[in-house]
Amino acid sequence: MLKHIGAYFLMLRMVFVKPTKANVMYGLIFKEIQDLIIGSLGIVCFLSFFVGGVVSIQTALNIDGELIPESLVGFATRQSIILEFAPTFMAIILAGKVGSYITSSIGTMRVTEQIDALEVMGINSLNYLIFPKLVAMTLLPIVIIFSMFLGIFGGWAATIYGGFSSTAAFVEGVQMDFKPFHVFYAFIKTFLFAIILATIPSYHGYYMRGGALDVGRASTVSFVWCSVVIIVVNYFTTHMFFS
Repeated sequence: MLKHIGAYFLMLRMVFVKPTKANVMYGLIFKEIQDLIIGSLGIVCFLSFFVGGVVSIQTALNIDGELIPESLVGFATRQSIILEFAPTFMAIILAGKVGSYITSSIGTMRVTEQIDALEVMGINSLNYLIFPKLVAMTLLPIVIIFSMFLGIFGGWAATIYGGFSSTAAFVEGVQMDFKPFHVFYAFIKTFLFAIILATIPSYHGYYMRGGALDVGRASTVSFVWCSVVIIVVNYFTTHMFFS
C-alpha cells in the first residue's frame, strides 16, 4: 500500500516536470475536454433529472401531518441535490465512465508500447498523457452546475405533475433558508473529486502490466479505488466544513 502511495505522488510530481510544447498541449487539452467533460453531460443530465424527481416524491410521500408545510419538499430536494447528490453521487458515476475511459486508454497505450515510444522520443509521457486530463477535469464544476439545476428541476416536475404540491410551495422551499456557502462547499468537493478522477485512473493505466485482459482488470480496480477515495474525502471534507 505505501509503495503504491509513494508511486502515486511521484507520478503527480513528474506530471509537472518537463512540460510538452504549448501548441501541442492546447490540442490535447481541448480533446480531453471534449471526451471527459462534454461527453459526460448527457448521462449527468439524465440521471440528475430523474434522481431529483425520486428525492422529491419520496419526501412528499413521507410528509404526514397538517403541521408539516408542503414547502419542505422543495427544501429537502434542494439540500439533497446541492450537498450530496450533485457533487458526490455524480463523481462516483463518473468514476465508472470517465475513470474507466482514462485507465483503458492509457493502459492500451502501455500494452501497445506507445508510452515507451514517447519516452524514446524524449517526451515526458506523464506530462503528455495526464496533464491534459487533469486540466480538463478541473472543469467538472460546470458539469455539476447542470446536475444541480436539473436535479431541482426534476424534483419540481415530479412534485407538480405527481400532484404532491404546488409550484409556489416548491419554489418557497427551494428558497427557504438558502445558504450560498453550501454551493461553495459543493464546488470545493467537486474540485477535489476532479483531481481524484483524473489521477487515480491515470496511475492504474500508466503502471499496469500485462496484456489486453489486464487493461479491463486495471479499469475495474481504478473504479473501485476512485469510489473509495471519493467517499473517504467526502467524509473528511464534510467533517472539516460542518463540524
